[in-house]
Amino acid sequence: MSNIAFTRIQRECKEVVTNKEIAETGIMIEILNDSLSEIKGQIRGPPDTPYQGGSFDLEIKIPDSYPFTPPKIKFLTKIWHPNISSQTGTICLDILKDQWAASLTLRTVLLSIQALMCSPEPKDPQDAVVAKQYMSNPGLFKVTRFSFTFITFS
Repeated sequence: MSNIAFTRIQRECKEVVTNKEIAETGIMIEILNDSLSEIKGQIRGPPDTPYQGGSFDLEIKIPDSYPFTPPKIKFLTKIWHPNISSQTGTICLDILKDQWAASLTLRTVLLSIQALMCSPEPKDPQDAVVAKQYMSNPGLFKVTRFSFTFITFS
């Protein structure tokens, strides 16, 4: 990783870790290596969504070409969501693909993933089976989501 990339991701990690607003939304990160190329993320299921009460782990890999290419992020926790693969955890989110810009940050990406959990885009799915169920049978979608991801209620 270049010096510029290292300095930038170091600053972005510090922003996520120390930002009170981020902490209140239930987003956390843990740096897994000294090069800052591997990060574990965690997103709390947003309130008033089928994911409320859940805690979802993410694998975040920062490429050597960051910030000119997006981080590689996938869910480690199984999740039943139209825009997230139920098999691999791959996320269908435009800013992680063709809409990435070097001005975006780790904070922006994590907040965008949490927003996607609130507002699925079933017409642009990562998992067609989940998207079909989401659109045609919302009740079954919710039941399946509960059986797919263990959620505890407090």
